[in-house]
Amino acid sequence: MGDMAASATSATPPAPALRPRVTICYAQSLDGSIAGAERTPLALSGPESLTLTHQLRASHDAILVGIGTLLTDNPQLTVRHVPGPHPRPIVADSRLRCPPDARILQDPPRSPLIATTAHADADRQSILEAAGARVLRLPCTAERRVDLAALLASLAEQGIQRLMVEGGGEIISSFLAGRLVDSIVITIAPRLIGGLPVLAAPVPVAGRLVNVVYDRLGDDLIVTADLAWDPE
Repeated sequence: MGDMAASATSATPPAPALRPRVTICYAQSLDGSIAGAERTPLALSGPESLTLTHQLRASHDAILVGIGTLLTDNPQLTVRHVPGPHPRPIVADSRLRCPPDARILQDPPRSPLIATTAHADADRQSILEAAGARVLRLPCTAERRVDLAALLASLAEQGIQRLMVEGGGEIISSFLAGRLVDSIVITIAPRLIGGLPVLAAPVPVAGRLVNVVYDRLGDDLIVTADLAWDPE
């Protein structure tokens, strides 16, 4: 599993200048579901593929989730199944809905970064900063969501070179739509769920998977690949 983690983070072309290298990593069922029909969380990864996920976390500088994933799963975003450093947790939260008692705020040395926009409430910012978060206000899209390209540029300025994106579906779709993904690691569990699909929007036809590798870990299939983007 160490070789697989390395292949997703090292033996690949460098990311474009001025932003970190971005790896999307998530688990899905055989029919492409990442959650139940009512957005209920699902434990899809087997023990072997879960260990791989934590190896990948340890090899990245930071790990990012959307606010929907944080509110639904309340993840720790730490490295627990293997030795290694914890990545810095980042939440894309355009309206500052992150609860001040979220689990990512219970480990002060990691100083979670919450990316938001100018439209977010100032009082909410004060509450989250008092709880140990660092709030970063960024430009927003037409939908008043955090501009992910601006976020990546800011992360690069802070020395973050490798970013792991774990979900949820809207964040994954937004990174793909913005051509901001360099590689993917997908765990496919042998289950049929009929739940929430991973992609919240169509995948851009300009993106192609290259250097595709298939591995089996326990009962799970692991797909690792780089993203190649056609010229705009």
